[in-house]
Amino acid sequence: MNSEQPQDLRARTTDFALRIIKLYTSLPKTTEAQVLGKQVLRSGTSIGAYYREGHRAKSDADIVSKLPPPEAAALR
Repeated sequence: MNSEQPQDLRARTTDFALRIIKLYTSLPKTTEAQVLGKQVLRSGTSIGAYYREGHRAKSDADIVSKLPPPEAAALR
């Protein structure tokens, strides 16, 4: 581990989403790669959206209500 302060979670999720987008654009243009790539793109970029929704919540119950159920997220 390095001695720098850890990045803010919002910045980390943004950086992660940008890396996912770069990965997607670098994939081969085959049908298989594009199908799998689109799924990775959707799931990788949704992390930041879920974080921001949770961050805007007013209470713990509000956080829970804003996040998707795990089984629904697994099916996406």
